[in-house]
Amino acid sequence: MSNSFAATNKNLAAAKTQTYAWQPSATLATLQCRAQILKIIRDFFAAREVMEVETPVLAHTSVTDPFIESMPVFFRKHPQKEAQQYYLQTSPEYAMKRLLAAGSGAIYQITKAFRQGEVGRFHNPEFTMLEWYRPGFNHHQLMDEVDLLLQCLCQTQPAERKTYAALFDSFLQIDVHTASVRELKACALAQQLTIVDDNFDKDTWLNLLLTHCIEPHLGTEKPFFIYDFPASQAALARIQTGPQAVASRFEVYVRGVEIANGFHELQDAHEQRKRFENNLKQRQALGLAPILIDEFLLAALEKGLPDCAGVALGIDRLIMLITGLPTLAQVMSFDFSRV
Repeated sequence: MSNSFAATNKNLAAAKTQTYAWQPSATLATLQCRAQILKIIRDFFAAREVMEVETPVLAHTSVTDPFIESMPVFFRKHPQKEAQQYYLQTSPEYAMKRLLAAGSGAIYQITKAFRQGEVGRFHNPEFTMLEWYRPGFNHHQLMDEVDLLLQCLCQTQPAERKTYAALFDSFLQIDVHTASVRELKACALAQQLTIVDDNFDKDTWLNLLLTHCIEPHLGTEKPFFIYDFPASQAALARIQTGPQAVASRFEVYVRGVEIANGFHELQDAHEQRKRFENNLKQRQALGLAPILIDEFLLAALEKGLPDCAGVALGIDRLIMLITGLPTLAQVMSFDFSRV
């Protein structure tokens, strides 16, 4: 008997003796609450004449961002053909922008998204995302609409807002535009953060300070919006020029938890290609596998993306906060441990 065959039989025997938690990880009452929340979201957008759309979950490429890891899927177009690598999408952003460039108008989507290496209290590899785009909106107008949705769903007070720079000044007395890596490291040590490897660039230090020293205090009584991030953290947002260039980007926090990330969207195909190529250089430096740049998206930007703002909101985290449940697993029908 071959070793592989014996191992398979051993695994099958173990599976027969294992006890399986086949029941949902959420209670039926929570799932009913979830269904009602999804209905309210759809009613919210229907009242505003924002069209619901669906885009592919599987595509030939995915995000180039070195800090978001996609899940590969191997697919054969025919049983005798060589398998080709595709990816489960981390967000519907690229396909939705292609719809916008085709003239869709205002659109939203409630979809499954997938990310590697994310399992925990606030993370599941498969999760539900709400993403929407508003032609003619900038990121301030979209913040207004996100705030209204949260008031509708969570009965919250109108949100508080601060720029990224004002937030760091308020909490840590740091000027994010002029602070050096040495100053940011000194601040982290003064905040008694335990750091094993301190060979970080400026943005990594800023993110460390944000997540550990500032985020836990945000949105305790009302939602909190951080906006106008450093230009180096623009991702797919446009950059505002001025004495200090900033990215037209925002994040939303409720009770110390980030639930949404939005942009006044970049329309320049040439600039977007440069950012993708820079991501690939970062991936190479980090020893990560390369990924194809999405030429479909770039072709859509060349054709013309309307002036618009877009936002992605984590549905599962939102439901977790609305219900007061402590883990993401408790608001999903079956979390990762039960699939």
